[in-house]
Amino acid sequence: MELRQLRYLVRVIELGSISRAALDLELVQSALSQQISRLESELSTRLLQRSPKGVTPTEAGLAFFREAQLVLRHAEQAVRSAQESRLSGSVSVGMAPTTAAVLGLPLLRAMRDRYPDVRLHVVESLSGHLTGMLNARQLDLAILFDSQAGRRWSVMPLLEEKLFLIESLRPEAATAVKRPKRLSVAQLAGLPLILPTGSHGLRSTLESAFARAKCKPHVVAEIDSLAMLMDAVDSGLGCTVQPWAAVGRYADAAQRFKLTEISDTLARRATALCSLSDDELSPAALAARVVLADCAREAVRSGRWVGARLTG
Repeated sequence: MELRQLRYLVRVIELGSISRAALDLELVQSALSQQISRLESELSTRLLQRSPKGVTPTEAGLAFFREAQLVLRHAEQAVRSAQESRLSGSVSVGMAPTTAAVLGLPLLRAMRDRYPDVRLHVVESLSGHLTGMLNARQLDLAILFDSQAGRRWSVMPLLEEKLFLIESLRPEAATAVKRPKRLSVAQLAGLPLILPTGSHGLRSTLESAFARAKCKPHVVAEIDSLAMLMDAVDSGLGCTVQPWAAVGRYADAAQRFKLTEISDTLARRATALCSLSDDELSPAALAARVVLADCAREAVRSGRWVGARLTG
């Protein structure tokens, strides 16, 4: 028995006609008749008395009609209660600077629209720091590049990002030379690279890629701040290897930076949505996890997250 069948029967009895009820419910008359017949078969009793003038409820139908009205009122009240009951609480979310450049504002807007009473605490930091904070229960959720660092995490693979050699377009830049449209990792050997330190996900990915290419990166500076790192690249002190999102906050990125895709298929950054185990998350955190995943998927599908493809 389904709520819609109760709704159909109540409307038929109220209007005294299957044809008028079908018009009111925007149903084909035969479909409505079939649903009423199924309900009668399930109850093993006749609910309606049909005549050329319309339909009237039988004694059983009238008894059922009164109870069905009560059930429908309770169902409508349940819906209103669910809609009026707002989720509340606080949720802490960690994102690397490159990720925050793409997802930070969309997440804030989506949470405000869907759960206005949930207070969002966003932490922007390098992935190595976020891993430690998640393990220390200082974060509920984090988008990370190394999802193996937590024993009791819930891990949802999200996407994979291409990596690019990023250089300054200043004429005086140390690497201001013509390059092909794509470069292999081996072709990066000898270039003056500015990278984060080895405790962070991107550096680990690059070290593995260089090892597979049987060469070593020429690191001229290590900077654990994306803003300062990109300032150094912008000023022409060296180049870096990052996903496109590293220039996502620059409205004039096309005039300031040159991006050359790294061709090695294994030189990619895998991104996952990691959280504490489900039994440790509050209802607000569980809801925020769904919203965050939705925002990431929408950013990729809409083309706003350049160089990313969904994997989860």
